[in-house]
Amino acid sequence: MPKPFSRADVKTIERTTPFRGFFSLDLLRLKHRNFAGGWSPPIEREVFMRDNAAGLLPYDPALDRVALVEQFRAGVFAEGSQPPWTLEVVAGIIKPSESAEAVARREAEEEAGATVRAIEHICDFFVSPGGCSEYVMLYCGRCDLSGLTTGDAAGLAHEHEDIRLHVLGFEDALAAMKAGRTNNAITIIALQWLAMNRERLRKVWS
Repeated sequence: MPKPFSRADVKTIERTTPFRGFFSLDLLRLKHRNFAGGWSPPIEREVFMRDNAAGLLPYDPALDRVALVEQFRAGVFAEGSQPPWTLEVVAGIIKPSESAEAVARREAEEEAGATVRAIEHICDFFVSPGGCSEYVMLYCGRCDLSGLTTGDAAGLAHEHEDIRLHVLGFEDALAAMKAGRTNNAITIIALQWLAMNRERLRKVWS
């Protein structure tokens, strides 16, 4: 197995920030080592800079239900081919003073009204590594969903969140994923992980 490259195998020539708003865009001029040896010529890449995030799939093992949230997404609207309201796991940006797990627990309360009583790490991943800096830490949380109903409103007004809750049986959630209703990577990953680990969770979280 060849030795993997590291950050030391990239040389930054110049880095600027042509745009800074709610998000920012950095322009990188760099070169990197090639697999065949030597260095690439200088290349330029624009990178969408977004803070890292934590997400959580609320799961009730007793009822075999999950909670998903529906909200407007500007990125889907800008793409242009699909309705810009997506069905997702709860998620939020990680602030410097917070841990990923703390954010996941907090977002479950704020976005779904669900208290996380136990938590299990699913995986960490880059959302779109070719052009976006965002890195997501994903969890599944044991929650009591018996008092929650599809159609309940949630979210924080001062963050301009307009959220509708969906409480679905596991099989219905899986069917929604297969039908393309959960058309975002974080939710697809979480539901597929739950499909592989559901029986185990229903035993250890009973």
